[in-house]
Amino acid sequence: MTDTPHKSMATELAERFARLEPNEHLPLYRQVQNLLRDAINERDLKPDDVLPPERELATIFGVSRITVRKAIEGLVNEDVLGTRQGSGTFVRPKVEKNFAQLNSFSEEMAARGLKPDSVWLSRSEGTVSPEESMTLRASPGTRVFRFNRIRLADNNPMSIERAVVLGECLPGLEAVEHSLYTALKKTGNRPVRALQRLKAVLLTADQAEMLGAVKGDAGLLAERIGFNAKGAAIEFSQSWYRGDTYDFVAELSLGD
Repeated sequence: MTDTPHKSMATELAERFARLEPNEHLPLYRQVQNLLRDAINERDLKPDDVLPPERELATIFGVSRITVRKAIEGLVNEDVLGTRQGSGTFVRPKVEKNFAQLNSFSEEMAARGLKPDSVWLSRSEGTVSPEESMTLRASPGTRVFRFNRIRLADNNPMSIERAVVLGECLPGLEAVEHSLYTALKKTGNRPVRALQRLKAVLLTADQAEMLGAVKGDAGLLAERIGFNAKGAAIEFSQSWYRGDTYDFVAELSLGD
C-alpha cells in the first residue's frame, strides 16, 4: 500500500478520535478498539484494508504504542482484524448472506465488490451414494459429478464447498470452471428453487486449516438441495463457513 492511502486512512481515524468524548470509565485501548470497530462497520475501513503501523496509530490516537498494540491484539483475538507476515494488520472480510435469495457464491461476492475464486480440492465422477440417492431422489447407480473446493473472496478463504450434481445436468467435469450455477445455466438446469438448512458446527482441524481458523472454532454448515425449472432435484451442496466471516440474514413476515 502506498503512503497516500495510509495518510487518508490516518486522517479519517484521527477525525474519529477527535470526535470522541473523554471517558474516564473506559480504558484507552478499549476506546481505540471502539473507534476501529466503528470505522469497519461504517466501511471507512474495508475488508483487506491494511492498518497503518503501530507507531503511526499511536500518533493518530495520542496514546502509547503499548495501548495500540493491546487494542489490536484484542481485535485480532476477536477475528475482527487479522495479521499476515510481511503485510501487517488487515481488516478481516465479513459477508452478509441473504437466505431469501438463491444466488451462487460467485454472484454473491461479485455483488459485494469482491473477487470470487476457488482452490480446487478434487473433481470426480461416480455414482450416487445411498444418502445422495435419497436426497436427490435418484435411482441407485445414477451418475453424478462431485466438486470439492475452497471458495475465496479477494484471495481470502470464505468457505469449503462440496457439491454433488446429477451427471445428466452437465456435459462433464470440465464444464465447471468458476461458477457451478453458470455451468448449470448453460444446460438449462440452473436451480430456481432450493431447500436450505443451517447448522452450527465446530470446525475440525482440517477445516480450520483451510479456512485460516483454529480447530474447534465456531462454524456454520449450510446444506442446500437445488431444484431446476422442471422441479427435479439436481444439486446437493454442503458449505462450511467460519462463524466470524458471515452474517446470515433473512427477511421475515407475519404468517397467516
